[in-house]
Amino acid sequence: MTTKYIFVTGGVLSGLGKGITTASIGKILQARGYHVTAIKIDPYLNVDAGTMNPFQHGEVFVTFDGGETDLDLGHYERFLDIEVPKYHNITSGQVYYTVIRRERKGKYLGQTVQLIPHVIEEIKRRILLVTKREKPDIVLIEIGGTVGDYEGLPFLEAARQMRLEMPSDVLFVHVALVPILSTTGELKTKPLQHSVAELRRVGIQPDIIIARSPRSLDEQTRRKISLFTNVPINAVFTSYDVDTIYKVPLILEEQGLGKYLLSKLGLTQVEPKLGDWITFVNALENSEEVINIYMCGKYVKLHDSYISIVEAIKHAAAKLRLKPNIIWCDTEDIEKDHVKIAELNNADAVIVLPGFGARGVEGKIEAIRYVRENNIPFLGICYGMQLAVVEFARNVAGLKGAHTTEVDPNTPYPVIDITPEEKNVEELGGTMILGNRRINIIKDTIAYAIYGTTEITERHRHRYEVNPKFFDLLKEKGLVFSAWRADVPRVEIIEIPSHYFFVATQFHPEFRSRPLRPHPLFAALLNAAYSRKRGMPSPYSINTTVYA
Repeated sequence: MTTKYIFVTGGVLSGLGKGITTASIGKILQARGYHVTAIKIDPYLNVDAGTMNPFQHGEVFVTFDGGETDLDLGHYERFLDIEVPKYHNITSGQVYYTVIRRERKGKYLGQTVQLIPHVIEEIKRRILLVTKREKPDIVLIEIGGTVGDYEGLPFLEAARQMRLEMPSDVLFVHVALVPILSTTGELKTKPLQHSVAELRRVGIQPDIIIARSPRSLDEQTRRKISLFTNVPINAVFTSYDVDTIYKVPLILEEQGLGKYLLSKLGLTQVEPKLGDWITFVNALENSEEVINIYMCGKYVKLHDSYISIVEAIKHAAAKLRLKPNIIWCDTEDIEKDHVKIAELNNADAVIVLPGFGARGVEGKIEAIRYVRENNIPFLGICYGMQLAVVEFARNVAGLKGAHTTEVDPNTPYPVIDITPEEKNVEELGGTMILGNRRINIIKDTIAYAIYGTTEITERHRHRYEVNPKFFDLLKEKGLVFSAWRADVPRVEIIEIPSHYFFVATQFHPEFRSRPLRPHPLFAALLNAAYSRKRGMPSPYSINTTVYA
């Protein structure tokens, strides 16, 4: 079949959940047996998200092939259970960089290089490249930002041209806010109307409207939207507020979005198979056993900075029929007031989060010390693993002043040091150890008990590693290196077997967790947390002490 393209645009304001909507549309179509993939377009001039502050942009999602991308690609991977390559994230920076390089090399044969046609053609080329390489049935293209942003106009123009060139194969879905006026409780459609007017001004008439609203739209409101946007009433849907994002495909399917999409695209009507997804959502909504999980890091004021970890916890919790209660712990607060560390007594599990730089580091180290000494189940991720090594070196191995050279280049005990391949790197973008690496797990370890295999693949994003000069000393003092890179002698997992549950990873397990296939490390952490809460022996350590 001919590949179909669905462009998803947004209006009024950003952060409405276009990524969730796009992923949900993909899920609805995939559940009918169609091969679906998704692209995220970001109009910023950065080449990728790798150098952007999480407070501004949220999490940097790492693809299997080493791309540092927008967090929406994480939604696509989780909802569709696919691995998305890095070229599925298209930015203005990439497009203009390519066009300028071509001009410098004389590829345009002396032409005046302009927005139209040259930039627009490069955008279309990148979209069609996905089709050429992967041959999907349907490609979803989410255009970031909002209609009316001048940065996004070239991408809207590319979409308009694709509709002109392939009229029966291109569909436009517009997502816009319908707020409720607090004083009257009235649904207000004017913001949505204005965003559609902006879209029509650049030559795009939406085929489908999805209103983001606190509650479902009534018939009268839908008729009003239909009248003023020139969209049939049966093409006006609501993505109303729900307790979990994973319910969005179900509420849109219930309204008939799947059937309408297939009808507009000229595709065969097939009943969706969403039984496993419904079971997963029910487990999320109905589990009652509460597990308190403290998330310790420095970007905790913006929860989207760690969105993949949050979702990985939910996946594992649903499988174990547990209800995760995530409590955010700013490690800078621990540095300012050490009394705050006692709050971790309320934790059933603690995750020390990834990050870079010196801010909040001593707070992270103090949190790790506390959970180690108090037998609280612990998972450290990337920087969290490196700082767990620092803490162990200082407080168990007796290496006073031990540190990572990222923070203290003059530390007397550089237990964490820059990797050899990163020492001469000058540019920041896309230069870290990124993407999938093969890892070997040692038998008779906690890691082996968790994974059940000696060979795994995980995604990475780091420049520093455990310093080989300290391997022997740290092992002598009781730190176990239970997994190693397959190609170089680099530590990938550390553990303390006598602890109730103390595991930390150099890699990022959160990027490979899926709703119906939770990552084993998060499942193990929650299992340990539940067992300790119930006063049972640890499921993973050699310590058989029962904790009340």
